[in-house]
Amino acid sequence: MKHYIVALVENRAGVLARISGLFARRGFNIDSLAVGMTDDPKVSRVTIVVDGDKYISEQVTRQLSKLHDIRTVHQLDPDYMVQRDLVLVKVKITPEQRGEIYDLAKIMECEIVDISHTTLMLEFDDRTPKVNLLIDLLGKYEILEIARTGTIALQKGEGTIYDPEE
Repeated sequence: MKHYIVALVENRAGVLARISGLFARRGFNIDSLAVGMTDDPKVSRVTIVVDGDKYISEQVTRQLSKLHDIRTVHQLDPDYMVQRDLVLVKVKITPEQRGEIYDLAKIMECEIVDISHTTLMLEFDDRTPKVNLLIDLLGKYEILEIARTGTIALQKGEGTIYDPEE
């Protein structure tokens, strides 16, 4: 089962290295990692997706909260969150395939962000399963390159991640 862990961290050099080091020492695998600025330039938001049972997610959360420069750690409930991935996919195309990929982009609600005589680049953001579906559907063409973000997520409704230092 996928577990979504979000941490607010001090925006300092070495914080990400300590987080990834913790995972390496404990033998936990990170499925997805996304780090970005918040409205406070001194604080970054880290979203980590791990696969495993409840014990693993609780261990990760507990260990993360002990690290220096971590302000708060919270697990998001998959039933009460909005989650997105972003992907750019460049495919090699022939003139005959161009219409097929246009149709696919329209159905999947992708944006065509670059086109040349022999390539086409799509941009798509959605839930992880839909991003995976797009990549799978494009597999019948020659995929030249994929750039994909880690998952980002926010809790639905009025709840937020509590930051005790605010």
